[in-house]
Amino acid sequence: MVLGRRLRHLRERAGVSFEDAARTIEVTPLTVRRIEKAEVGLRIPYVKELLRAYGVPAAEIDDFVALAREANRPGWWYKYRDVLPEWFRAYVSLESEASVIRLYEPHYVPGLLQTHDYATALMRVGFPNESEEGIARRAALRLRRQDLLAKPDAPAVWAILDETVLRRPVGGAAVMRDQLDRLAEALEMPKVRIQIMRFSVGAHPGAYGPFHHFRFGFSELPDVVYTENLTGSVYYDRPEDVVAYLEVLDRMSVQAEPVARTRDILGELRKEL
Repeated sequence: MVLGRRLRHLRERAGVSFEDAARTIEVTPLTVRRIEKAEVGLRIPYVKELLRAYGVPAAEIDDFVALAREANRPGWWYKYRDVLPEWFRAYVSLESEASVIRLYEPHYVPGLLQTHDYATALMRVGFPNESEEGIARRAALRLRRQDLLAKPDAPAVWAILDETVLRRPVGGAAVMRDQLDRLAEALEMPKVRIQIMRFSVGAHPGAYGPFHHFRFGFSELPDVVYTENLTGSVYYDRPEDVVAYLEVLDRMSVQAEPVARTRDILGELRKEL
């Protein structure tokens, strides 16, 4: 996505139209548009020819091509492609590159904070016809995503969880106790914040469903908001859409219990189990 946007910037700076760029690499203008929108892979011969047409110096072309080759390499999640839905692959990629992740979850603990047993129990419900091997691979993928939090440049994660998340029994009392302990441990991470939206708040602006907001360290990438349904997902990057979700998150962060209260709430709920 970053390189596609840089190609667009270079083309526009050079005053080259879609049609002229397409003639340079003998494709349709639509293909050039798709390259710039990251809807297709970056074919190295195309990239070189386009950069030459845009007047980019040879040394900069070499640097750009090196980045393009890196971008074309499969992500770590490629080996899980058999259990990773096509519509969710973009999510894993965005999550891996984000510098800030803000989210609201009204149903379940976010994947980045789930225990193995909790994730496995959810997979068994969500994929009732899946084999045990398939369930294990899906759970392994979810836990592999959590390596992100241990990186030196880990993203800042700010999660608002509905109280329902902590009270809905998933996998039994022992599993839930371990899951609550995992959330308490996550609070020790310097870049993780967790707030609880108590039932007593009543109606609030995010009650219609879960959503995740991503912010990146690249100026070329806009903020992205992710929402999902039973069979797919929607990614929003138009500023007006993103701002609407951010405003809701800000309002909810005021309505939810302060982060300083989260550990006590987790302890109270654990005692009930």
